[in-house]
Amino acid sequence: MTSSMETTRPLNICLICSELLGWGAAGGYGFATRGIARELAALGHRITAVIPQPRGKTEQNFELDGFTVIGYPRRRILDSRAIYRSLNADIYHSQEPSLSTYLAQLAAPQAVHLVTSRDPRDRHDWLIEMRYPTFSRLRLLPTYFFYENPATHRAVRHAARVFVPAHCLVNKVNRKYRLNKAPSFLPTPVRVPEHIRKASRPTVCFVGRLDRRKQPERFMALAPLFPGVDFLVAGSAQDAGYEQELKDSYGRHGNLQLLGFIDQFADQGLSEVYSRSWIMINTAAREGLPNSFIEAAAHGCAIISAVDPDGFASRFGVLAKGDGFANALQELLDGDRWQELGQAGRDYVRATNSPEVAVAAHLEQYYSALKTRESNH
Repeated sequence: MTSSMETTRPLNICLICSELLGWGAAGGYGFATRGIARELAALGHRITAVIPQPRGKTEQNFELDGFTVIGYPRRRILDSRAIYRSLNADIYHSQEPSLSTYLAQLAAPQAVHLVTSRDPRDRHDWLIEMRYPTFSRLRLLPTYFFYENPATHRAVRHAARVFVPAHCLVNKVNRKYRLNKAPSFLPTPVRVPEHIRKASRPTVCFVGRLDRRKQPERFMALAPLFPGVDFLVAGSAQDAGYEQELKDSYGRHGNLQLLGFIDQFADQGLSEVYSRSWIMINTAAREGLPNSFIEAAAHGCAIISAVDPDGFASRFGVLAKGDGFANALQELLDGDRWQELGQAGRDYVRATNSPEVAVAAHLEQYYSALKTRESNH
């Protein structure tokens, strides 16, 4: 039997990712990595996040939220092997399988290697990415090969355990990587505020990168159709030219506010946006399970989306088919239907994704995986 000391001793954990929210451009992977790192570090574990340096950033080693961030030059990914080796971590946990996952396994074969597949992309998904590239199809190719290569797929199959942050991804990941055992659900930690204060005037929000795949113009186009509703956009584009096009086309609407990027780890600005909003609308052409769904639900927002991972839209809002965002919004506003659905989402996130629950699930997997490794040796 494993002693209580063995299951509570501080761990040395390396989180592997392609981005980190708050350090250069980042999205869902970066949010999850920073959230997990912050919560684990607060419990006394030694956490290091290893990522490629964002464009325009020169820092290579610094402290953030109680954990260490180590960056390596983007064009010298093989240099990361020395970093992984030097950390001598108990656990190497990839927040999306990539070539880095394989390199970490080569560098530290004695350690426990775990993988969370947050947004598994099959052929159909990559075709959508190609249809809506952030910059160009040509610039998307390095990203494709970073994630989709034989070494990455081999590394996932050789990981001690594979996880997904949404139940709907289990079969997709199992098929994609041809696993011998289906991945397990491992929730992403999201803080649930004790108190929320909704705006007195109907308010809806869009939270995410203003990239083409997210189709933010479909959200902005709703503003003139609902002059009695306030529309809040929290996010910025990687392509400054595309963002300017959006501002030129929709910025004139008085009930539409473009708030820019808000780092939810730096202050309460984004939490206030969610807290004020009655409804969050997601217009993306494709998604895994967006962290914004979980955050919005944590703040009592009903969800409107054309995609329905884990039933977040159909259970806690309205699943908008085709161009049905306007009808879905009207449906939730009529009779304040959004309130009951938003509360249901808040209750679900509190029970599933609150840090107390999600971090405990991570630590249970970490200690269990270490015990399995020790028993096999």
